[in-house]
Amino acid sequence: MANNNSVIGGESLMRKINDQVILVQVLVAAFLCINFLLITTFFMKAFFYTTMRYILFANTLLSDCLFLFMTDILLILSYFRFSIQLWLCLVIYIVLSLYTFVTPVTLTAMTLERFVAICMPLRHGELCSTRSSLRCILIIHSLSSVPCIIVLSIFFASATHRFYTQDIICSVETFILYSWQSHVRSAISQFYFLIMCITIVFSYGKITKVAKAASGENKKSTRKGLRTVLLHAFQLLLCLIQLWCPLIENAVLQNNVMLYVNVRYFNYITFNLAPRCLSPFIYGLRDEMFFHALKYIVLCGLYKKQPSDLF
Repeated sequence: MANNNSVIGGESLMRKINDQVILVQVLVAAFLCINFLLITTFFMKAFFYTTMRYILFANTLLSDCLFLFMTDILLILSYFRFSIQLWLCLVIYIVLSLYTFVTPVTLTAMTLERFVAICMPLRHGELCSTRSSLRCILIIHSLSSVPCIIVLSIFFASATHRFYTQDIICSVETFILYSWQSHVRSAISQFYFLIMCITIVFSYGKITKVAKAASGENKKSTRKGLRTVLLHAFQLLLCLIQLWCPLIENAVLQNNVMLYVNVRYFNYITFNLAPRCLSPFIYGLRDEMFFHALKYIVLCGLYKKQPSDLF
């Protein structure tokens, strides 16, 4: 009787995991299709790829696509218990570690761009030029690579030669050999969290002051910028909570495997997929210029107000 219950429980768990994996595949596929459409729209007009806020928007789209594609591969490898060589797992880890930070750092940069546009309009053209945008993207990737470099440096200093020759079930925890390494990674994440929160609060406070002093069309534009910053703050909060998820999941794993599966699934949907679905909404739908260009492409040119009329 105990064996039958065990089998039934195991089948129930396997069926539930199957349903979860299938749902993730559907969500990721839908997300990638939407982002591909938005990226296509971005490259349709020179105005988009010569304006800083759209360049940074495209950077988040590309970052999110690569991040979700790689996390999905990692999910499938883990689910089917495929073992791979360490060097391949290392490549996956580098990409995931880098682009875990690229999106929140880019969101912070987009918030600063809105701050400059609203609070320093006379210097916006100078500070947010196309050349400045490219430099900003380089700085974003450099800052985002620091946590990965630190974690891997500690790993290479700690791992034995035998470890490099093993085939492993790849996960982001593979390169954490000791508990203190996890604490170092957590400390770095919390430091980034603090800096980004200070930036968001500072920008929001300054834009709020300008919004109170503005009038007419300026007031309307400023309030829209304020709402954009709030959406960035919410999106950034979800992205940054993601940095704390490994700590929560490890604590749960020590007590209950079934709960661990559910918590990890919830974290992936809420703190990986959800914040990356907000980017298309913030600039793909709320931005009037980009929305009309997108609508023109979706309707295959049947939309009366063509993108050329918007510039």
